[in-house]
Amino acid sequence: MRFDRMRPHQIAEAVAANTPVVLPIGVMEYHGEHLPAGVDLLAVTETLARLGDDVVVLPPFAYGAASFAVAGPGSGTSHVGASVIQPMAEALFGALLATGFRNIHGVIHHQTEGFDQGMPTDLAFRLAGRNAVMKWLEAERGLGWWGDRRMQGYYAAQAAGADPFNWIRIHPLFPKNDVLPFDHAGEGETALMLALAPETVAMERALEGGHWYTETAVSATAELGEAGVAVALAHLRHVLGLG
Repeated sequence: MRFDRMRPHQIAEAVAANTPVVLPIGVMEYHGEHLPAGVDLLAVTETLARLGDDVVVLPPFAYGAASFAVAGPGSGTSHVGASVIQPMAEALFGALLATGFRNIHGVIHHQTEGFDQGMPTDLAFRLAGRNAVMKWLEAERGLGWWGDRRMQGYYAAQAAGADPFNWIRIHPLFPKNDVLPFDHAGEGETALMLALAPETVAMERALEGGHWYTETAVSATAELGEAGVAVALAHLRHVLGLG
């Protein structure tokens, strides 16, 4: 379900059912001459679309901290600093909590090879989520909410999955896997686009520019991309609690 197409009663039903609400997170970044600037976003949005009505998908955030490590601004890369993203994301998460959602997720593909330590875009959203939850808890339950005797069952509730710090979580699109090569505009990401958005790929331009990171793109196939999508879907179903 797309949030922007939902009517009020449908939103209320999603809140009552604790349906996962997912924010696709991406950047605009140069991916060689054969792929579009929105590879990292399209990988997320097009994969989420395959989950159908099992999730509520928010309008995507497309302007992350791409950095100019790959190419300069004339290439199509648009860099928005994490310090700007964080307060916007915090306000968005606060609005979703106020709506009643308690099963909120962000999914990102950009720079997630070291997700355990994080990179600027995902860290901005992760901090925003924590801040939004803390502010909501203090506003609704008062200062010292955790130390109140009513919270003496906190650790037991946490073990049972009722931890408020699970209300907002950020995930990479892929777990660590051996199916799809993790790269930038090479065989792996080109295969993903061939599977998810083939109309955006110009394979005949894969070697233009002489970039080292696109040299393996010529080996990409839609079949490899579909295998990668299957890995991503299984991972998302797990982290979103879809079974």
